[in-house]
Amino acid sequence: MSELISSPTRIHVLDPRLANQIAAGEVVERPSSVTKELIENAIDAGSQRVEVEIEQGGARLIKVRDDGIGIGEQDLPLALARHATSKINSLEDLEGVSSLGFRGEALASISSVSRLELISNAEEDPRQGWRVVAEGRGMEARVTPAPHPRGTSVAVRDLFFNTPARRKFLRTEKTEFAHVEEAFRRQALSRYDVAWVLRHNQKVVHQLPPGVTPAARERRIASLLGKNFIEHARYIEREAGGLRISGWVGLPTHSRSQADQQYFFVNGRVVRDRLVAHAVRQAYRDVLYNGRHPVFVLYLELDPDVVDVNVHPTKHEVRFRDGRMVHDFLYSSLHHCLASSKPAEEEQSTPYGHEGEVAEAGAAGNTNEADVQTPAPRWQQQGMALSDSPERHPGAERVRRFMQGYQALHPDHEESLLTPQPSAPSINASKATEVREVPQAMPEHDATTAPPLGFALGQLHGVYILAQNAQGLVLVDMHAAHERIVYERMKNQLAAADGIDRQPLLVPVSLAASRAEVATAESERDAIAQLGVELDVAGPETLLVRQLPALLAQADPETLIRQMLEELSRFGRTHQVEARIHELLSTMACHGSVRANRRLTIDEMNALLRDMERTERSDQCNHGRPTWTQMSMKALDRLFLRGQ
Repeated sequence: MSELISSPTRIHVLDPRLANQIAAGEVVERPSSVTKELIENAIDAGSQRVEVEIEQGGARLIKVRDDGIGIGEQDLPLALARHATSKINSLEDLEGVSSLGFRGEALASISSVSRLELISNAEEDPRQGWRVVAEGRGMEARVTPAPHPRGTSVAVRDLFFNTPARRKFLRTEKTEFAHVEEAFRRQALSRYDVAWVLRHNQKVVHQLPPGVTPAARERRIASLLGKNFIEHARYIEREAGGLRISGWVGLPTHSRSQADQQYFFVNGRVVRDRLVAHAVRQAYRDVLYNGRHPVFVLYLELDPDVVDVNVHPTKHEVRFRDGRMVHDFLYSSLHHCLASSKPAEEEQSTPYGHEGEVAEAGAAGNTNEADVQTPAPRWQQQGMALSDSPERHPGAERVRRFMQGYQALHPDHEESLLTPQPSAPSINASKATEVREVPQAMPEHDATTAPPLGFALGQLHGVYILAQNAQGLVLVDMHAAHERIVYERMKNQLAAADGIDRQPLLVPVSLAASRAEVATAESERDAIAQLGVELDVAGPETLLVRQLPALLAQADPETLIRQMLEELSRFGRTHQVEARIHELLSTMACHGSVRANRRLTIDEMNALLRDMERTERSDQCNHGRPTWTQMSMKALDRLFLRGQ
């Protein structure tokens, strides 16, 4: 170290190729990033057709051809120069940029680590094309004539041939092409009016015609993401405050084990943003099964002047001028869309599988919640011991009033539904011969006019309700369904109350906090107070918790406050108090709902089915498990080989 200080190297200017190779470290990560940059240039050129050709996963060849406006002969020498672009001219253009590319460094960076050839023609005459390549350490551009139709072709060969340290980090051909295909998929989902072709080793992988009608868009999504996506997604479209959201939101029961089908576009640009991800997670909070990830293809449109896309060279990140407004808009839009997740007359497909085929998300959904050991909620681990008696919970009197006020199932049967029943005695031989009157399960009128979940036929092992509707057989997990109904009613009554009940702490809790946390507590004092929390600043690195919501009086205040402050600092909103209260209500609803092995009358079963049809989010229980599934007559006929 001392030798370096004693004899410092003189400052000098890097040669252009080395400078471009350094920049390539940010822009060119692997073949997929090259493909993304070239496709974005094609879209910016106004192309109506884009063809992508890949060989050996992109390591040998990446070729993108378009029919856009092309590049004239006089501009070609600058096409491969660093920081040369036709898309912005001033700072004002940069602040409101609407093109996908604008930095002017992608082609220069790519050409410094590959053998790049660009052929373009800005004229209608196909004989007027020109070719440009960059040669030598100075990357001097050499332009020669080359026939080409109107548009541009860019061929990138032997990626990282002159940087072996980078090349050895490339994965197998299959893995690299999977990343290329994902980059292609994102761009194809961003522009439905453009025709797309993807080839790998001379074989067509995707060939997508243009189409802007809703049916054409759904066909493209089905081609790229599978038919199950569209069959288990709900279309959303909403506009408010200069923001517009549209696209497809997957039903909670059609979730995945990894976040590989989540596509979010801002003004046509695919982004990965923490604020967006947080809003989506909050919207799915109490309807998604533990450890699962939602699926969606969403498009946010807003004024380009209020979003900054010049955050990172890859342009995957954006920064919103009013992040809090964007977060609230996304959360409320998705929250209300998912709230309508309940059996409906127009829905012919089931929220859990399709025509008897069980979806991936339901693999763990066949176990009754009351009969399994589930992990203790976070608030329970922090000292709120759970028991079947609500009197031991803070705010239990209010919760008990919610339970007593619940009469939506059937006024004559609600008391018996919630009253624990003794185990049924064993049936002796004499009683086994008794003939019991079976109530009429289906009305005498035409069964095809039955409501979405039909009419009850009976129970299976005291766990499932079997019902008949126009499509066939419906199976309902009665505990899971009743749990959701009770939970939603308790949430609605809490929301309708005059604010959150507060409980002052006998001894204020002192928290050691960072200066950033203290600053957030001061700037967000009003937002924190609205949540029923009184938080005072007692010093430059000390906070005092004086009051909490009554339902959370026994919760761990330190964990709650720190998570609140973190969310307020990062996203401008916090749902920690609401989430904790809902967690408590969810547990109370679970323990107050009709239990497994509880015999119900036909009237009670039908009352439960009707209430499911009226309740928001009744397709899932509070833990995200499906509450019902449908087996169509067609699926049943296949099962028994009827008509074959």
